[in-house]
Amino acid sequence: MNKPHPLPRLWDYATAHRRAMVLASLYSVLNKIFDLAPPLLIGAAVDVIVAQEDSLLAKFGVQDTGTQLLVLAGLTVFIWAFESFFQYLFQVAWRNLAQSIQHDLRVDTYDHVQNLKLAYFEDRSTGGLLSILNDDINQLERFLNGGVNDIWQVVTTVTVIGGIFFYTAPSVAWMAMLPMPFIIWGSIRFQRTLAPKYAAVREQVGILNGYLANNLSGIATIKSFTAEKHELGRITVESDLYRKANEKAIKFSSAFVPLIRMIIMGGFIAILIFGGRMALSGELAVGVYSVLIFITQRLLWPLTRLGDTLDLYQRAIASTERVLDLLDADALLDDGGTPLDLGLVRGQLTLDSVSFEYANTDNLAVIDNLSLTIPAGETVGIVGSTGAGKTTLVKLLLRFYDVQKGCLSLDGHDLRDLKLADLRKAIGFVSQDIYLFHGTVRENIAYGTFDASDDDIIKAAKIAEAHDFITQLPKGYDTIVGERGQKLSGGQRQRVSIARAILKNPPVLILDEATSSVDNETEALIQRSLEQIAIGRTTIVIAHRLSTIRNADRIFVLEHGKLKEHGKHDKLVAEGGTYARLWGVQTGAQKQ
Repeated sequence: MNKPHPLPRLWDYATAHRRAMVLASLYSVLNKIFDLAPPLLIGAAVDVIVAQEDSLLAKFGVQDTGTQLLVLAGLTVFIWAFESFFQYLFQVAWRNLAQSIQHDLRVDTYDHVQNLKLAYFEDRSTGGLLSILNDDINQLERFLNGGVNDIWQVVTTVTVIGGIFFYTAPSVAWMAMLPMPFIIWGSIRFQRTLAPKYAAVREQVGILNGYLANNLSGIATIKSFTAEKHELGRITVESDLYRKANEKAIKFSSAFVPLIRMIIMGGFIAILIFGGRMALSGELAVGVYSVLIFITQRLLWPLTRLGDTLDLYQRAIASTERVLDLLDADALLDDGGTPLDLGLVRGQLTLDSVSFEYANTDNLAVIDNLSLTIPAGETVGIVGSTGAGKTTLVKLLLRFYDVQKGCLSLDGHDLRDLKLADLRKAIGFVSQDIYLFHGTVRENIAYGTFDASDDDIIKAAKIAEAHDFITQLPKGYDTIVGERGQKLSGGQRQRVSIARAILKNPPVLILDEATSSVDNETEALIQRSLEQIAIGRTTIVIAHRLSTIRNADRIFVLEHGKLKEHGKHDKLVAEGGTYARLWGVQTGAQKQ
């Protein structure tokens, strides 16, 4: 099944700026009309020299030849001034319109991307998505900047000059117009052949950008394994494939102008010879013949720009298709729509026979018929060996994924029925994979609680045991942390992240290995602060270090997605099961 052409949907974005588009088109047309006038002035000047008092201007009452030349000089100033004026206007108008449409398309695409399921991002490279959001949308801007204006000016040229030809010399007008069907037919064939070549170019640049983004993110790993030459080799291969894809398109597109030029030459020679014979025999005025010679070039020569215009057009269409494919991605979570009053959330979470498996895992359930209840206001620990399903459970609680069987509810409400934004506002999350944004410490703590006061930010930092180290930074809370917080240590990033969750003040708090990057002393400090944080809210601690959940109200032990054991620390240790074995390994009482 053929995909619909992207132009109708692109037109939807353009129609939102209808007035600007009409004005830009009008400026292009007027600029070209004034641009086409100089050949008429040349013809009039020749007519003044040859016919003198019998010239065309003389028929308008200007008899003196010197005065006629002054009139032509005045018209020249007027025409060139307005041509320049409208050129300025159309360049400003088309460029601003391109920026506006590009802005709308990028914002809509990014908004759509933000709402896609987490699984969509796990299957795709960040660099590939960035290539679409930046490079592909910018490619559309390049076409709107110049290509649309070129099309309007070619249409204006053909219309105006064709009218002049048929009015002044209908017997030879067809000679000038004869090459046009061949040029238009060749242009259409050209763009159809070029389309798949540029689609391949856009696809390859996405792959290349994916490798570049991935390598820049992992530059520390590359350096630590001295893999620079290996990665350079991979980038060289992908870059060369991109070069070759462009090379194929360039070879074909570059042939267009020379071929069109030869067709144009035929029309020019026909006017030169047959129009010249008519002028020699007196059937055609010399001034008119001069106009026809100059204006033939003005009629046909701009058509050579169709090659460049179609080149821009095909690049833009190939890019637009990739953008629209991203917009059409339907990997969206349904928003339940039922509002959730955060002030009334108690925080009881219930899993009733919940099962979940990731795509392409051969029906291997990560969560398998799991049932458990996390009472409101309690602190619970969730433990288990690697692959037990702990992190997946967090993703289900935050509704990054939907359960596939069973029901997961908050205070008796199925999560799938709740308004997604309200659900996530009710849950604070501190991940083991800490992400800090490029900005100040203050901005990172206040992220998500953007209207927080400085006092609240400092209070949250103190509870998270982060205030002391923050005040020792070069600019305190105004210190830039760098991309992904790279200027801070792992433990410092962890505490900033905890402060961010504390400031949010949610009724449910999830800590996924929240002390995994801190030393024992800092862990003890954070443990004391967590005891304060947990008061009055449901706190779920996903723990590898069992010491962090020793005082939890209850502990759930998972194994292969099933509930293996549950109870308090002392009870589980006494039972001698999985938890006791893990505790023994960590305390040194038992070898692994």
